[in-house]
Amino acid sequence: MGIATREAYGQVLKELAENKDIVVLDADLGKATKSISFKEVAPDRFFDMGIAEGDMIGTAAGLATCGKIPFASTFAIFAAGRAYEQIRNSVAYPNLNVKIAATHAGVTVGEDGGSHQAIEDISLMRGIPNMVVLNPADGIEAKKAIFSAVDYNGPVYLRLGRATTEDIHNDDYNFKIGKGEILRQGSDVAIIATGIMVSKAIKSAELLSKEGLEVMVVNISTIKPIDSELIVEVAKNTGKVVTVEEHSVIGGLGSAVTEVLSEKYPVVVKRIGINDEFGQSGNPESLLNYYGLTVENIVSTAKSF
Repeated sequence: MGIATREAYGQVLKELAENKDIVVLDADLGKATKSISFKEVAPDRFFDMGIAEGDMIGTAAGLATCGKIPFASTFAIFAAGRAYEQIRNSVAYPNLNVKIAATHAGVTVGEDGGSHQAIEDISLMRGIPNMVVLNPADGIEAKKAIFSAVDYNGPVYLRLGRATTEDIHNDDYNFKIGKGEILRQGSDVAIIATGIMVSKAIKSAELLSKEGLEVMVVNISTIKPIDSELIVEVAKNTGKVVTVEEHSVIGGLGSAVTEVLSEKYPVVVKRIGINDEFGQSGNPESLLNYYGLTVENIVSTAKSF
């Protein structure tokens, strides 16, 4: 078992404190987002902006114009939702070097309920020009993605989770923005997953293998710019694609994959995600079961081909 991707964020911020250009802003949620770890080592470059997400993003944009690399942290629902206009007009429109670390994404926020469960944030962020959207699968990939975000000059939306994830990578893993990865080869069907659902995709493939089906598993952690070349290659090799995400089926990974394939190599795509409804209060695992974000549903969907 690994760690939550928000925990990875907190750990990396301590390492990044050596870079004097990095500043961290938070909207009164530092303990939850784990950005508070940066304050412990670089208090003079940590700014708690209070419950004022729009102000936080505007301030981050201003700091970026001065050559700083701001990480603006809050829950995904408040980052992508409440501060959307500031992200669009103050960060992405002038193409400023701001990193938005949005934690507590998806239904695994749990008991906080539907008002706090961002299931449309990928859709909102990938629709903004100049925005890079990253959704790491585990703590190791999250750390690599954050370092890559620092090296990238431009706006980045980092989707991070509250729940603990299983490690599927090792420390030798080489993360690159815009590139997906094949985790398992197969020729019968491809499962393309993102975020916490990648580990469930791997388990599903293992179960299907016992039934004689060879399933390819692909991790797409960069939702934008998406790895079109890899997606087309996967479709050509299997002819059948299932997408899996802890996000609405509208506008997320499934939409991005079908957009690519409809133009470049049309095949049937079946999407697993939240089916155009809000989240609700409950423990994370129960919610994943309720919305069909399970190994069992992935297996049955793959077999339905």
